[in-house]
Parts: sequence; C-alpha cells; structure tokens
Amino acid sequence: MLVLTRKQNEGILIGNDIVITVINIEGDKIRLGIEAPKNVRVIREELLKEIGQENRMAAQSEYRPIRKKPGDSEKAE
Repeated sequence: MLVLTRKQNEGILIGNDIVITVINIEGDKIRLGIEAPKNVRVIREELLKEIGQENRMAAQSEYRPIRKKPGDSEKAE
C-alpha cells in the first residue's frame, strides 16, 4: 500500500484521469473530493461491504414461487 501525506487543497493523481483532493480537515475527519470519469465506479468501502452482506442474505433466502389467483388468465392482450 502506498501511503502519502497531503495537506488541505493538495491532491493525488491516479492514472491520467482520476484526481483525489483533500478538501477539508476537521479533527479526525477528512473530506475528499474525487474527480473521475463517469464510467469509473466510486463507492465508500462501508457501503460496498453492506451491499455484499445484503446480497449474501438474499441468496440464502427461501425461494417461493408466486401463485396466481383463481380467475387470472395467461392470455396476452
């Protein structure tokens, strides 16, 4: 892992088209600005873990087919 020290308003360039800038530092919180192409997915790590957990829970859920009510027809109109 590369570890860098940056001050407020200083940035880091990743590749040719991703820029991470330190916007603000307050106590133990750092606000970052990220400039990246629209095709690059940028997501907070804790959200990625949460989504993974939800997907695992959904995969373990019991499959129950939807039953049709009496009188429902399958004819396309």
